[in-house]
Amino acid sequence: MIVGSISENINLEKRVAITPDVIKKYKSLGLEVNLTKDYALHLGITDHEYETQGANIFNSNEEIISNSNAILQMNILDDNYLDKLKKDQILIGVLNSFSNEKKLKNIISKNINCFSLELLPRITRAQSMDILSSQANLAGYKAVIDSFAYFQKAIPMMMTAAGTISAAKVLIVGAGVAGLQAIATAKRMGAIVFATDVRLASKEQVESLGGKFLTVEGSENLETEGGYAKETTEDFKKKQNELLKETLKKIDIVVCTALIPGKKAPIIITKEMIDCMPSGSVIYDLAASQGGNSEFTKVDQIIEKNGVKIMGERNILNKLPVSASNLYAKNMFNFVQNLFDKEKNNFEFNLEDEIIEKTMIK
Repeated sequence: MIVGSISENINLEKRVAITPDVIKKYKSLGLEVNLTKDYALHLGITDHEYETQGANIFNSNEEIISNSNAILQMNILDDNYLDKLKKDQILIGVLNSFSNEKKLKNIISKNINCFSLELLPRITRAQSMDILSSQANLAGYKAVIDSFAYFQKAIPMMMTAAGTISAAKVLIVGAGVAGLQAIATAKRMGAIVFATDVRLASKEQVESLGGKFLTVEGSENLETEGGYAKETTEDFKKKQNELLKETLKKIDIVVCTALIPGKKAPIIITKEMIDCMPSGSVIYDLAASQGGNSEFTKVDQIIEKNGVKIMGERNILNKLPVSASNLYAKNMFNFVQNLFDKEKNNFEFNLEDEIIEKTMIK
């Protein structure tokens, strides 16, 4: 059996699904690995490094698709390659099943098996495959680093003979994996950190990292069984807005990370709030690709409103593609290992396995 991966469009996606250090793991399962020529050259990884580990290098993407049982990708394939998939082939990646629903229905109708890794259940056995957590962890770190680079003052408190520089005050909106890493990174750099989340269970985690948790009075725990945030009520939104408006009057940097899977990101930072913020403040919106948590967020643009810079990137992990690829490739291998029966030398779709049942597009 053979797994293959073709080159992504590096103008949009620099991460790769297979790195040299996982090739031997695939080989130990009895799987061959096919890759396109110059597959990860943009990351400084040569074909020779892959070949040394046992990968087969092909000249074209079409050859990979034609000669592989399973195609492992970061994102869904471009339309011209989707059309080349054959009956009983397997496609695994972050397929964004909500936004690519029509494409996926079309290829499933041709008896092609699709697994979307963002749908992994949040259970202990799936932690080693959890691409949302591994990638969000890096995104939270990088968002803080980038926002600090745009902020035109020092971050930590500094006491000098000429006077004292106050520590920057940072607000993290959303205390999931990305938010918690953002809190930890900002604290390490000397900032005073506040955080807010609709899930009350986040309070203890935020405080354990040295952040101050902002709680809406009388709020309930708005968390799904899967550990994600629910949509809030209008009453909650009103109370949250009042709390944030007062808090933002003294905040220098905001990092937004609040997302609801499969839906447009909730607007949390409104025009009225931005008008209250000090001139020179920075808002970094990690939810930009799903519409943004700020009312003015534009993808891949820096918008300035009343002296406040609002930034949102389509794919912040393109700035950390080597680290992100290393983690993603390990997540991918762990998923494939669970899907592949070594004794039968075949992929087995056991729908009684929650991991397989939840990720398989039907």
